[in-house]
Amino acid sequence: MTTIRVLLADDHPIVRTGIRTLLDGVADIEVVAEAQSGVQALELVEQLMPDVLLLDMEMPGLSGVDVAKRLKLLKSPVRVLALSAYDDAQYVRNLLTNGASGYLTKEEAPEMIVDAVRGVARGEEGWLSRRAVATVTAWARGDADDSSGLTEREQEVLPLIVAGKTNQEIALALKISEKTVEKHVGSILNKFNVASRVEAAVQAVQRGLI
Repeated sequence: MTTIRVLLADDHPIVRTGIRTLLDGVADIEVVAEAQSGVQALELVEQLMPDVLLLDMEMPGLSGVDVAKRLKLLKSPVRVLALSAYDDAQYVRNLLTNGASGYLTKEEAPEMIVDAVRGVARGEEGWLSRRAVATVTAWARGDADDSSGLTEREQEVLPLIVAGKTNQEIALALKISEKTVEKHVGSILNKFNVASRVEAAVQAVQRGLI
């Protein structure tokens, strides 16, 4: 029986522990190392040459998308399987465009993650979570562009930005942390290709999103 060698890259220790526990319980899968940053993930891929890189999107230093881009540029043989808390259209597009074999969200059933690791190791592509499939389908139809690719949460944050709310006020209104709000605001600015909240508000009104 051939053992599938997996490198696990995620900046959250608890998440890494949970996924490692899952994969360590599977006879034909071995987690050879863990990375807590994008830079470390690239270094370990080069050193260990794993079969599959199970890659988180939000990490310090280099994001999952940045890591995938570097690996593609280097023509690395490692198979990339994204495992993210987000089903953001831009993430899914960028990962698939840069050679990822699949994109799963962390809410997937354990057996789905195991099956995806095995499939990706065999060279299969298109391992997508149900949420990612919906995103890709909308992308193919062109519907994603109608909403500027905003996630559901970002669509909740946007009108509060237009209303001039601070990150703290948005956090209280949506019952999420200020750090999470900051990430959503940054993502909105990036998708709108603007540098300020005021510009984002203007774009939202001009596009009829508010």
